[in-house]
Formats: sequence, structure tokens, C-alpha cells
Amino acid sequence: MIRAEDIQRLIEAGIPGAQVRVIGDDGRHFDALIVSAEFAGKSLVQQHQMVYRVLGDHMRAAIHALSLRTLTPEQSATDAKR
Repeated sequence: MIRAEDIQRLIEAGIPGAQVRVIGDDGRHFDALIVSAEFAGKSLVQQHQMVYRVLGDHMRAAIHALSLRTLTPEQSATDAKR
């Protein structure tokens, strides 16, 4: 069974410099917030594809559901001001 911490580490390793927070307590359903400069200029679909590539086979086997929220640092700063 995969843990939220494992997913967080995989994303951090695959998207260097990303700020990642993953929550989930049942071992199959997770929510992730990922802030990375690598997302700049990419569509939301492209951003999510980056994360899915990093997680690879875990998305087919260990992770049943993953809700993603991807932001650039600028979007995160604007979001924090609200």
C-alpha cells in the first residue's frame, strides 16, 4: 500500500524544486497540491500529465484516485492573498 508521504517524495524527486503536499488516509484516495515553476506556460492538462508521468505505474496499481491541484509560484502567491 502506498502512503501520502511516498507520493509526495515521488513527485518531489520527479519535479525538482516543487512544493508538494499530499493528503489521504485510506491508502488509495489522495489529494495533492503541487506548486512548481515547471508548470509555467503549460496547460492544466500538460501540468497533470507531468505529475502522472512522475508517478508512472503507481497510478495504475497502488493509487485508485488522485485529485490534483497544480499551480505556478505566481498563481500560488495570488491564491494565498485571497
